[in-house]
Amino acid sequence: MIDQLEASLAFHQQALSLRQERQKVLASNIANADTPGYKARDMDFAQALESATRGMSQPGLSLSRTSGHHLSGHGSALSLGGSELKYRVPEQASLDGNTVDMDRERAAFTDNSVRYQAALTILNSRIQGLKQAMQPEQ
Repeated sequence: MIDQLEASLAFHQQALSLRQERQKVLASNIANADTPGYKARDMDFAQALESATRGMSQPGLSLSRTSGHHLSGHGSALSLGGSELKYRVPEQASLDGNTVDMDRERAAFTDNSVRYQAALTILNSRIQGLKQAMQPEQ
């Protein structure tokens, strides 16, 4: 039963984790807007989510159990290291080598924030539905 609940929420968990990581990257770009030579970075969210959800069907990291009463734990090896982050190509080069376009970064930051909040709302309604389904009728 718990495995089914976990599986039904796993996609949303992955999406929220990726949105959070993207928000950190975008915030870093905005924070370094005046840093000479800084190269703006971003991630392809759709591709990252696809690779993260593809990993959900395969066994990922497993935890060792010290007792037979423990739940089996496993997770995907989701990593957003430098391999998944891509450098942005600037529309107009700056003299100091910085590639941060504040208009683009603000728009991406706002878009990601709205999508994060929407994902939280969807996840919350999903959890509320599951809680109602588990309540006995009165």
